[in-house]
Amino acid sequence: MPSTVVVGGFFGDEGKGKIISYLAQKDNPSIVVRGGAGPNAGHTIEDGNKKYKVRMLPSGFLNKNARLMVGPGVVVNPEVLHKEIDEFGVSNRSFVDYNCGIIEKTHTDADSGGRLKEKIGSTGSGTGPANSDRAMRTLKMAKEIPSLQPYLIDVAGELHAALDADQNVLVEGTQGTFLSLWHGTYPFVTSKDVTASGICADIGLGPKNVDDVMVVFKSYVTRVGTGTLENELPMDEVAARGWSEVGTVTGRQRRAAEFNFELAKRAVMLNSATQIGLTKLDVLFSDCAHKNSFDDLSNAAKQFITKIEDALDVPVTLIGTGPGVDDIIDLRQ
Repeated sequence: MPSTVVVGGFFGDEGKGKIISYLAQKDNPSIVVRGGAGPNAGHTIEDGNKKYKVRMLPSGFLNKNARLMVGPGVVVNPEVLHKEIDEFGVSNRSFVDYNCGIIEKTHTDADSGGRLKEKIGSTGSGTGPANSDRAMRTLKMAKEIPSLQPYLIDVAGELHAALDADQNVLVEGTQGTFLSLWHGTYPFVTSKDVTASGICADIGLGPKNVDDVMVVFKSYVTRVGTGTLENELPMDEVAARGWSEVGTVTGRQRRAAEFNFELAKRAVMLNSATQIGLTKLDVLFSDCAHKNSFDDLSNAAKQFITKIEDALDVPVTLIGTGPGVDDIIDLRQ
């Protein structure tokens, strides 16, 4: 049965949380599993009048049948994890791998000042220093932490058992392609690879067991913190266009630019994308807000989508038309 990997195509902030939450409810996977660097990535989900900000658990928790897992490649802050488990009421279906690394106070302290904070614009979450200690083989593992004992599981084993039993698996990536340590705008990147290949390695999913890779692009490009942003718009222009946003984890103002087709082409190449999720079409074309049918979109919006498909040679299958989980057009067959 299918496994679908969802990753960001630009610099994070693409709206992956909304896309993953929609897929988790629509496709009813038995497992939603998160890869990525750690709690330095935040996903925002709006469901009715509720807004959730998620940093550790997968964004598919609104599906009450899905088991939520964090792969061994992810570093975990137990405090953040426990807070989300309690807040979302998912203690009976949340799991972390035995070999997840653990973020401690020494890591958050190191991440909150000095070069990482001042030059790189780190989030202060401790993710980078923890991944550095993991590379040095000095990091504590989840299996050493008493408070995590009820949640420990062999994530890779569970994923493959689910696939062997013909169950759907949804894989959640974090950050964005050009924040990858290998493929991004170094040194202004995260502490590991976050392309589809890296996310699959984080959870123990081999290449032959990946059916689809959805790369999520926003209808314009945003970036938090320092680093290259080609054709960046002045902040007053960003505000005038209604593109002003702040980061989920940091609360910092996001810089913005128009949709970058060359960057998107490279993201498709690096991730072997088979589908595109396009978010915030309603911000670019206000008359498309809350639409659920492609036929109801304006001609200008349709032309923009066609231009993306023609340039990238990949179909746009999910289109976000508002902040809510159900503000979406689903064009999958």
